[in-house]
Amino acid sequence: MMKITILAVGRLQERYWQEACAEYGKRLARYCALQVIEVRDEKAPENASDADRAGILKTEGERLLAKLDPSAPLWTLEIRGKRMDSEGFARALEQSAVQGISHLQFAIGGSLGLDRAVSERAAVKLSFSDMTFPHQLMRVILSEQIYRAFRIMRGEPYHK
Repeated sequence: MMKITILAVGRLQERYWQEACAEYGKRLARYCALQVIEVRDEKAPENASDADRAGILKTEGERLLAKLDPSAPLWTLEIRGKRMDSEGFARALEQSAVQGISHLQFAIGGSLGLDRAVSERAAVKLSFSDMTFPHQLMRVILSEQIYRAFRIMRGEPYHK
């Protein structure tokens, strides 16, 4: 069974995000060993200078990097990453398994995104849209897409 780790900056604050992620975690238990690792986020004031923003990204990035398993590929969620439809995402996960990869890690940055040091470690940089989404919502979307990918890989029905 493949192990999937979601590394995320910040905690899920609202109950509805927590419940949605818990639901997908429960569904995914049939297909993979899911682990979620949260690292503390830094407060990013609206009027933060470029230097302040860079420092926040660096601090959050260091926290993510400290939690990485160096033996497992990292896929980052980035606005400028590669786009895939759900079937393509499923094929990419399946191809990883065929290549003998038993552990995949996904990283979701905080409100300012990901530090370049984390991005540079990525085997795959993945984008779900040109739009910006709250990082808490991205955890739900990523969890749902991983679940959908496993359903597709097994030829099970899923909603289009």
